[in-house]
Amino acid sequence: MFTGLVQGIGEIQAIEARGKESRIRISPLFALKDYVLGESIAVNGVCLTVEDFGPDWFLVYASKETLSRTNLNLLGTGSKVNLERALALGDRLGGHLVSGHIDCLARVESIKKIGESRLYRLSFPREQAPFVIPKGSVALDGISLTINKCGQDFLEVNIIPATQKETTISLWKPGTLVNMETDLIGKYVYRILSPWREAEDNSRVSQGLTMDFLRKKGFL
Repeated sequence: MFTGLVQGIGEIQAIEARGKESRIRISPLFALKDYVLGESIAVNGVCLTVEDFGPDWFLVYASKETLSRTNLNLLGTGSKVNLERALALGDRLGGHLVSGHIDCLARVESIKKIGESRLYRLSFPREQAPFVIPKGSVALDGISLTINKCGQDFLEVNIIPATQKETTISLWKPGTLVNMETDLIGKYVYRILSPWREAEDNSRVSQGLTMDFLRKKGFL
C-alpha cells in the first residue's frame, strides 16, 4: 500500500526484455537506502517487487500483464520515473490510499499555466467515470492528486510548484500517457452496491416510466 506522495525521481539504467516481460534496473536520484529483497516500490504508481539491489540501484520485474496495462512498456534507458516505497504502519498518510494497481492509461490533452500552478486536463476510458468525482482523489503516475473538475471521460488537476519540481509531471506534454489509479474506497463501495444497482435497473426496465414508478421514487 502507498500514499501517492512521491519520494523522488529515479532513472532507468537498463531494461532486459524477456519475451513480453522485462526486468528493469532503476537508479534513484535521491537518497534511497536499506533495500530489502521482496519489498514493494511504486514505479510510476505501479507496485513492483525488488528482486536485487546495489548501493545505488535496484532491480524489479514487470510481467506481461503489467506491461500491457501501464506506461512502463513505453519507457527506455534514461527515462525518469516517480518512486515511492510502501507505506509502513504508523507513517503519516499525507496523500490517499493507493494500491499500486493501475486501472487504465490517461492521456494528457492540455496544459494551462495559472499563476505558478499548472492545470492539466486528461482524458480516460469512460468505464472509469463512476470512480472519478469532483474533489475526489486520483493517482496519476503514482502522484496523489485532487480532481478539480471532471466529466464522463476527462478530469482536470491543478499542479502546485512543489509537485512540478519533485515529480516527473514537469515532463508531461499533450499526448503523454500516464498511469491512472482511481480511488480505492470508491471502487469497493461501487462493487458492494452492484447487486442493488442492477436490481434497480431491472426494475426500471420491467416497469417502464409510469406515474406509479415516479411516485414511489419520490418524484411526485
